[in-house]
Amino acid sequence: MTDQNPNLRFANLAWNGGLSFTGGTPGGPTITLDGKSAAGPSPVVALLLAGAACSGADLVSILEKKRITLTTCRFEVTGRRAEDYPRRFVEITMRIILAGEGLTMVHAERAVELSVTKYCSVMLSLNPDIPVHTQIIIED
Repeated sequence: MTDQNPNLRFANLAWNGGLSFTGGTPGGPTITLDGKSAAGPSPVVALLLAGAACSGADLVSILEKKRITLTTCRFEVTGRRAEDYPRRFVEITMRIILAGEGLTMVHAERAVELSVTKYCSVMLSLNPDIPVHTQIIIED
C-alpha cells in the first residue's frame, strides 16, 4: 500500500494469538503490542510511549535549532485512566529529564510547550479535554 500523498501514513497489524499483535509500517520495522503486557507493551502504554517519543523528537529538533546539544532526554510518563469503560485517559503527566551544553530552564520550558501544544501530532490527536501536565528536570 503506497501513495504519494505526504499526509498519509500506513500501518499493518496481525494477530499473534491471545491479546498479542505485531504491526508496523508495511515492509518496515515492527513492534509487538500485547493487551496483557506479556510479549510487549499494551496498546494503552504504547499510546503513552508514542506521545513521549513524538514530543521527544520535537524537543530534540527545537533545541538543536537553538544550537543546544542534548546529552540526555528521558521521559517518565503517567496516564491516569477513567475507572469506567472505555477507560480512556483522563490525565497525562510527562516528567522530562534533560541535560545538555547551554541548556537552560527557559529553553527547555519553551521547547516543551511548543511540542505539547503545537507540534506533537500524537499528543494533539488526543481528545483536547485530556489535561497534559509537564515537569522538567535539568540534570548537570
